Amino acid sequence: MKKMNLKIMNEELRGKFLKVYYNLPLGIREEVIYVFDEKPMTWNAVFIEVNAKTEIGEKILEKLEELKII
Repeated sequence: MKKMNLKIMNEELRGKFLKVYYNLPLGIREEVIYVFDEKPMTWNAVFIEVNAKTEIGEKILEKLEELKII
């Protein structure tokens, strides 16, 4: 049951991220939004991770929600 709730939460976060991402002007998508292991990631790079449902993408989603970005 706990795993199911986590999956639902991650889908909700993914939906929030995509809503914000799709409403960004194209130029803004090239700006850095997150730094992972000392590597800056743009909105586009984060989109790739989130879209592929990677572990990195999940961590980023959680941090973006914590920071109230999504």
